[in-house]
Amino acid sequence: MPSIEAKFADIVLKKIRGQDASAPDAESTAAKRNVANAKSVTVREARLSDFESVRALNSRLGQGPDSIANWQRLWVENPALKNEKRAIGWVLETSQEVVGFLGSVPLQYEFRGSTLRAAATCRFAVEPGYRPFSHLLVASFLRQQNVDLFLNTTATVAAGKIMTALKASPLPQPNYGTVLFWVLNPTRFAEGVLRKVGVKAPFVKPGSAVASLALQSDLLIRRRKPRARSGPYSIREESVQEIGGEFDELWSRYSNGVPTLWAERTREIMRWHFDPPENRRRTVFLSCRVGARLVGYIAVRHELAADEGIRRSLVADLVVPGDDSDVLHHLLSAACDSARTAGCDVLEVIGFPERIRNVFLKSKPYIREYPAPPFFFKARDKDLHQALLDKNAWYACPYDGDGTLWP
Repeated sequence: MPSIEAKFADIVLKKIRGQDASAPDAESTAAKRNVANAKSVTVREARLSDFESVRALNSRLGQGPDSIANWQRLWVENPALKNEKRAIGWVLETSQEVVGFLGSVPLQYEFRGSTLRAAATCRFAVEPGYRPFSHLLVASFLRQQNVDLFLNTTATVAAGKIMTALKASPLPQPNYGTVLFWVLNPTRFAEGVLRKVGVKAPFVKPGSAVASLALQSDLLIRRRKPRARSGPYSIREESVQEIGGEFDELWSRYSNGVPTLWAERTREIMRWHFDPPENRRRTVFLSCRVGARLVGYIAVRHELAADEGIRRSLVADLVVPGDDSDVLHHLLSAACDSARTAGCDVLEVIGFPERIRNVFLKSKPYIREYPAPPFFFKARDKDLHQALLDKNAWYACPYDGDGTLWP
């Protein structure tokens, strides 16, 4: 019979190696029974004055905090609007209250020399008793007339089923839902995993001490750590407010050289995107230079509050013209150092083209899988939709959609 120490170690190692699959979202029996009480619901376009009702709904359903200042940012100060009126989203309501909401964030993309007006879903939340009506919100989102490209980049299992039923397609990049991650603080990480899998509180501390030893051995033996290669490179850390005109030149150089769908990047957009009001996360830009020349950057978003006891840093964006592997290794190593300095326990990479992921895989990250594809799209034009079914047409990462927009 294995010892209790071996069991703790096994729990943590299995979890980080992706063998502990998360269960799909499912409605409770009680929620299904509540459908019978859902008499009359209507869908209408949301207004700024709906903020308090939507915030209360999101709070009840665990969507996290929001503010009217953030709504102003998303739907009044958004650089993609350019004096154009676009929908905030839609609410599902009864005669008494708002019971559902789906936001629509205007974004701007480029593809093969053309500018595309895009919209990304956000804050999709419906009261349990009214979830059979969720498709009405998604259908309203997809019926917008002044949008070329519709995105849902953070879909739950249930939302993904609705998107599929309404003729949206999953991102043609099957490994987008495969998360690469490096453990930076084995003890805190092990403690967070044990809490998450339901180990009783008195056993968490001693269990994490034992499990972290097994984890440290695995990290050492398998050499699971990004390492910068030698070369004429220097790394500089900057806030989003500090990035200069050389970044605009880099984005222009990169976007002109690749025939992929490209979320527009400018200093104005980056500051709007990564510096929301009442921000609970900190995004840093780690730039790589050869002499004075900028040759690439990686944007890393550090969590300032722990989820399940594990503090995460996420690679939110990355641009390296030519996808130079030496530059990529330097930036990944710098991202790990920045995350560790920020007090985070893991660094995660989600998305990016296969050629970039293959470089990162050489640093032997751990891997975990989403329970279902999180990224869906639909183009209004059928020819455009067909073109985007090619995996090589995408440079998809957390910068797309709403994944890194929220405070």
